[in-house]
Amino acid sequence: MSFLTAGRYLKKVTVQRLAGIALLLMIGTVPAMSTSERWSTKLDGRVLFYQATELGLVVTGTEKSLYAIDGESGDILWRRKNARLDETDVAAVPGTDILLLSIEDGNKTRLEAADLVTGETLWRSDRVRGSVMQMALDQNHNLLAVIFVRDARGKAGDALKRKLVINLFDLGAGRELWKRELESEIEMMPTVWSDSDDVPFTLDNYRPPVFLDGRLYLFYEGLTSLDAETGKDRKREKFRINEEGLALTEADPVADERAIFLSGRGRVRSISRRTGEEIWESKDLGLTPEMILTRQVLYVRTGGQFTRLRDGETVERGPYGVSAIDVDTGKVLWRLKGADKGITNITLPDAATILVADRDDLIVIDASTGKRRSHASHKVEKAAFLLLNERGEAVVGGRNEIAAFDFAAGRNVWRSRHNPPGRGLLRTVGAVVARAASLYFRYGATGTTAFRGVRLLNTISSLRWSGLAAHVTLPSLTSVASNYSREYVAERFSSFGMLSRARDVPNIRPPRPPRPSIDVEERLFDRLDAAHQLERLSRFLWRRRRLATLRGDWMYFYTQLPNGSGLLGINVNTGVAERAVRLADLDERFIGDEAANLLYTARNNRLFAYALNERE
Repeated sequence: MSFLTAGRYLKKVTVQRLAGIALLLMIGTVPAMSTSERWSTKLDGRVLFYQATELGLVVTGTEKSLYAIDGESGDILWRRKNARLDETDVAAVPGTDILLLSIEDGNKTRLEAADLVTGETLWRSDRVRGSVMQMALDQNHNLLAVIFVRDARGKAGDALKRKLVINLFDLGAGRELWKRELESEIEMMPTVWSDSDDVPFTLDNYRPPVFLDGRLYLFYEGLTSLDAETGKDRKREKFRINEEGLALTEADPVADERAIFLSGRGRVRSISRRTGEEIWESKDLGLTPEMILTRQVLYVRTGGQFTRLRDGETVERGPYGVSAIDVDTGKVLWRLKGADKGITNITLPDAATILVADRDDLIVIDASTGKRRSHASHKVEKAAFLLLNERGEAVVGGRNEIAAFDFAAGRNVWRSRHNPPGRGLLRTVGAVVARAASLYFRYGATGTTAFRGVRLLNTISSLRWSGLAAHVTLPSLTSVASNYSREYVAERFSSFGMLSRARDVPNIRPPRPPRPSIDVEERLFDRLDAAHQLERLSRFLWRRRRLATLRGDWMYFYTQLPNGSGLLGINVNTGVAERAVRLADLDERFIGDEAANLLYTARNNRLFAYALNERE
């Protein structure tokens, strides 16, 4: 061997040894791989979809049946046989124990409201057509507005447009109060981007409707305000949504005691809650995908990262910046246009400070003047979101990295980077990475995006549901961060099924077993005695109460682990890798449940649950 060859050989061996040492160090700092399978449930066919619910039940559809599975034990609570449903045919009503099912029977479609716990039909309507796309619930009056779309299937990449139908129901009795069809066809969004010619489409590219002051507000073809009792127009203003075929380019509405604030066509408007008339309008702001309302000022983010409808790619659109608007007059108090290299969501650590990140810097803004106080290079590749941890640090994140900063001092506190494994299936890896990150935002973002005093429309009177969380995770992490911060589990819960006989009633009588049904089989509650029925029901309710106050602390990354690929959970407060779940064949549809500390995934005809927090 020549000296040159020997030198190269020694260099190669040295590099390999250093890599081995680094791997051993990583194994020492990362918890042992948790491959502990909590349970595995075999079903009657290939798993088509699975959805988490507030009660901890996992609604699962196969090629033959629909199941409700206890998420903690894997027990099958019930099976509805001969029910091959698409994921867009199944929707849990938020804040209740009702599961809506759109069932086709020949040329007819019926809507069934099933008891989530027993599978029994509570009521049905034969006057609806299509799949449930979005919902709004007024718990004070038991009013449920459901948006239906017929024939919502097509090829991803094609511009699919359909007319929407709004039905309003008395949720307890199932009585239809009115029905309304919108005039225009609305462009929809595929659940997945693939080469298939038969992909379900949804309305996840629009903000869901909301009840407020006896009105139902819709945001599909501009702004429509309907009288909740009659369905008649109170206000109608048409304008283009989804700028240039992008999803969620306009902000979710927010409100204070006097007005509701809406964006569209580059404008922000204040609408009187009492009269429905416009109070003021601020023009020429640009795309406005995010608004945060304080007591005196409405802060608006312009520009950002968006999902493109035709191919699911994340694209950037400007102009980028932040504007402050006086809530009483609509006067633009200031504009910051310095974030000219992209922009993340905005956060407010206190009443005097705004934080935003662009492609290069973490920017600290004076909330009263709009002037930069300071900025620091964050060095996070393709920064997509910004959050505040429990220590008050600003955490900047992207697809493969997060870094925490003491923003007052401009100092990097910690950094954690974890690249996804492999480079082959970029779209699949991207979907898994986005879904992994979204596990944090589902639980953590509601408590960490803004200081106390910020009002969000969702907290006033109405619960809302869109298939966005259940059907698809947007590839744009900026959208994921800003959208999930608007979703939450309300403290109030309305029971209509079996739970209504056991909920919050002292010294209750044990509930009687449900009546037999030819549609529902394998019903667990038929085999339990009264005491065990109550124990199981109480556990569902306890789980939901815990979920209402839960705040997650872990940002998950899909990455290479010492013994294979899987999910790595980084504590956003410390930057420490505290959780690890090794799953070589991870289903990109996986869902996590921080209340139960479980991760659910499917393979062929089985649904699996793995521990999220177990260490070995």
